[in-house]
Amino acid sequence: MTPIFADAFYWIALLNRREEWYGQVVAVSRALGDRLLITTEWVLAEFLAFLQCCGASTRQRATQRTRRILDDPNVYVLSPSQATFLDGLDLYERRQDKQYSLTDCILMQVMRREGLTDVLTNDHHFEQEGFRILFQ
Repeated sequence: MTPIFADAFYWIALLNRREEWYGQVVAVSRALGDRLLITTEWVLAEFLAFLQCCGASTRQRATQRTRRILDDPNVYVLSPSQATFLDGLDLYERRQDKQYSLTDCILMQVMRREGLTDVLTNDHHFEQEGFRILFQ
């Protein structure tokens, strides 16, 4: 079974019960079972940065979740490299007509390299690049 890419949106919604997407994300997460998820340290950095202003308790939960993600045998976390950064920078440069973040460009290039099509996100920028987002 093909792995699925997990974007920061997925990890944020999974952590926060008050998040409007929480119920859908939990349901999809259960349905995935033991399916391999792929993410990157860039995603985890984005996840932690998003929650940095939510108070000490949330920061602690986010840190604990990040450590569980890193230890989870069903989650493969790719480390940054200069080559991957430059691939993302190339896409960022070619898509001046879009409002893609550099991080999204890096992730899209990682997904292409890994042969992934499905992404646990609601970010429509991924659809514009031909990926299938799993939250509409």
